Amino acid sequence: MSLLTSLSSGTSGLASASSELAVVGDNIANANTVGFKSERAAFEDALAQTVIGGQGQIGLGSRLQAVQKILTQGSLTNTGVATDLALQGTGFFQVSGTSNDGRQGAFLTRAGQFSVDNSGFLVNLDGLRVQGYGADDVGNITGALGDLQVGNASSAPLPTSQVTLQGNLASDVAAGTTFSTSVTVYDSLGAARQAQITYTKNAAPSTWDWSAAEGATPIGNGALTFDSSGQITSGQSGTLNLPAAGGGAALSAPIDFTGITQYAGASATTFVGQDGYGSGQLTSIQIDKTGTIQGIFSNGQTRAIGQVGVARVAAPDQLERTGGNLYAVTSASGQAVMGAAGEGGRAFISSGALEQSNVDIADQFVRMISAQRNFQANSKTITTADQLLAELIAMKR
Repeated sequence: MSLLTSLSSGTSGLASASSELAVVGDNIANANTVGFKSERAAFEDALAQTVIGGQGQIGLGSRLQAVQKILTQGSLTNTGVATDLALQGTGFFQVSGTSNDGRQGAFLTRAGQFSVDNSGFLVNLDGLRVQGYGADDVGNITGALGDLQVGNASSAPLPTSQVTLQGNLASDVAAGTTFSTSVTVYDSLGAARQAQITYTKNAAPSTWDWSAAEGATPIGNGALTFDSSGQITSGQSGTLNLPAAGGGAALSAPIDFTGITQYAGASATTFVGQDGYGSGQLTSIQIDKTGTIQGIFSNGQTRAIGQVGVARVAAPDQLERTGGNLYAVTSASGQAVMGAAGEGGRAFISSGALEQSNVDIADQFVRMISAQRNFQANSKTITTADQLLAELIAMKR
């Protein structure tokens, strides 16, 4: 009976060594897979049998106990691609769609090779949509979790509400001398409107008249008075009143003249400012360590347009691999709880970088050699037991 037990134990040893080699082979094959987490085979001894006469027990070999996930941090490699994201710490990205094994739903991943698809959604390389939080038109992050759509964002126009002028009007010119400057303002539809401001030296001492026009249409006027030091003493403010045009509303924009001086020398404009802008289209995005996506628009504006979420699970080593660098939650892993990066112990996000596989090739080769030797040793157990059984059968003959 012991010879048969030897055969069984040797066979179980071969199976264990084969399982170890399969795990090692999978690790090595994924040494360059972004976000891959290596695994290790854990074994246990099989149920033992009691020797006749109660003199002890003889084991029945070994068997695979579990394949454990090694969730240590992988090294980061800079890519310079804004939508490439890497997690530094505990957590996973969540994506939604259909996995390689045909399942549909939400999945977890450490592979952050994302891009924006033709519908404006942030997706992984298989087209599954990244989950996160949207933002309103002024950049406030909302609490609703869902597919992150960022590529269709635009920047609404802002009508001008203030114009600021700075410069100098020559103190030593004759009455009737003029000097002009122009300023672009924006109406309620974001249309650029050109206002021409003309200063005319008045016959009264240290006084200039100003008038504004849009084309041939007068849109404002007033007078500026300066003291003997060249500082403005009256007329520091005025107003541009532009009529409605192109379906937009009429525009009334105050002008700040406090930066105008009257010194000797040439008349010159040193600064023209206004706080309005036209509409803008998304030109690029930036993602910070909290996952907040900043949209940069063609009108020079920047605002938050979404936030990438990070998921935590209670027992991440119990997640189920589904292929395509994805994991599915199980009853053993617990449910995924989403939140912002850096909150509640969640990982921070590095933009323009990818987390590499945590497979240590040198360690895998050591394990491969060990599995090979274990396989060869167990094969010797089987061949030896087989030879002895053959001799036993020959004795009977």
